[in-house]
Amino acid sequence: MEAQPPKPRVGILALTLELYDTLVPQLRAGRETWLRDALLPALEPIADVRFHQAVYRREDIDAAVAELERDGADALLVICLTYSPSQLALPALSRTRLPIVVWNTQELYSVDETFDGSKMTANHGVHGTQDLCNVLLRSGVRFDYVTSHLNDAGALDGLEDVLVAAAAAGRLRRARLGLLGYPFPGMGDLGLDTTHLAATLGCHWRMLAVEDFNQRAASAGGEEVADLVAEYRQTYDLAGDLTEKDLEDTARAELALRRMVAEYKLDALSYQFLALGEDERTETIPFVGISRLMAEGIGFGGEGDLIGATGTWLLGQVQSPATFSEIFTIDFAGNALLMSHMGECNPAMARKDRKISLVARPTPIARIRGRQLALAVSLQPGPATLCALTLGPGGRWRLVASRVEVADFGPLPSMAVPHFKVNVFSGDVREWLTAYAKAGGPHHNALCFGDATARLRLVARLLDADFCEVSLR
Repeated sequence: MEAQPPKPRVGILALTLELYDTLVPQLRAGRETWLRDALLPALEPIADVRFHQAVYRREDIDAAVAELERDGADALLVICLTYSPSQLALPALSRTRLPIVVWNTQELYSVDETFDGSKMTANHGVHGTQDLCNVLLRSGVRFDYVTSHLNDAGALDGLEDVLVAAAAAGRLRRARLGLLGYPFPGMGDLGLDTTHLAATLGCHWRMLAVEDFNQRAASAGGEEVADLVAEYRQTYDLAGDLTEKDLEDTARAELALRRMVAEYKLDALSYQFLALGEDERTETIPFVGISRLMAEGIGFGGEGDLIGATGTWLLGQVQSPATFSEIFTIDFAGNALLMSHMGECNPAMARKDRKISLVARPTPIARIRGRQLALAVSLQPGPATLCALTLGPGGRWRLVASRVEVADFGPLPSMAVPHFKVNVFSGDVREWLTAYAKAGGPHHNALCFGDATARLRLVARLLDADFCEVSLR
């Protein structure tokens, strides 16, 4: 069930100099051959690369960038195969919405006694990148820059981080969000001007009707429902008090949500449980369905939080899998944070030493017809990154992130909701919470395994967003 985001779709803009076609006619073909024979195979494990030919005239550069955009590239990788005058590429790079990464590399690894003029001519793209980056900076065009050689140890590690970040930033501009219901009244940190969202991040969003959700749930076919109930029984540890109706209601709710995601091509969504409870036809809240969709890469935010849903999806693009969560309780004695929510958590991140329990919440959180089932997920212990997308002063987007450690804790038999603990690195939880609040960290956040802070910093730079790392070291 777990899904990984696709490799970054990267379009290569390879630049040369028109003068060399007269002075050294074979040079451009030789540089293209090196790119195809050496660079493309090296990039293949980390990116889905699109490359057509090297270009040096302005009209050809314009056409190459436009073609890569039409091909669906997530990011643009600019390589100076020789020196190339910056003003030829500047107009196309100023217009494109694709994130730009300049890779400063060359074929030659060392300059020694065998060095000569022909080697210098074939390996002098570095000052072309400097010319280009100078004019990009002067023109207010955001970009990233990596210097590396294929012979370096871990040659492409840094470049992979940049390309993943660039692809996440590029995909964000095409992301489609859904809001089922309305935002929770009075929750200010999830407040959103959707015009600002579209103008800055580029996301498209749409309202989803509770009536539509309930009609889809009611019309879910018997065979589909039976198959999904059978999957629940096989995959999860079912609580003894669950009835067949509980499971069928939960399956219908999941099928309804899946059909809405598929029909509207959603990348992320949020629902508001109060809005679901206001429709007397609502049988149950789709806690199980959205949890399982998170395992397939769909972003989620609770209580009508489109920003939180976008943040969960974005973190999953940077480092999958990712889950939505919330800091619920402080463990002062254990110097930790208890993370939980009403019923939503990514089961692909559950601890591996036991089956996930499928249970019914003892107390309904909305006026619905049936019971509310949830997967009582506790996460696999280990290093992790907590991250929140939010708005800061002046309407600037902000990523607040911190390295944490998922503790070996849970699941507790008394907890009928997802729950896990995280420890902050080398510091007091009081200081961490103070720093998080002062950075504007909202009450909804997301979490992935491992250290994603370097990639998140790159994403923030490419989005012209603030990056605030909560670190006590």
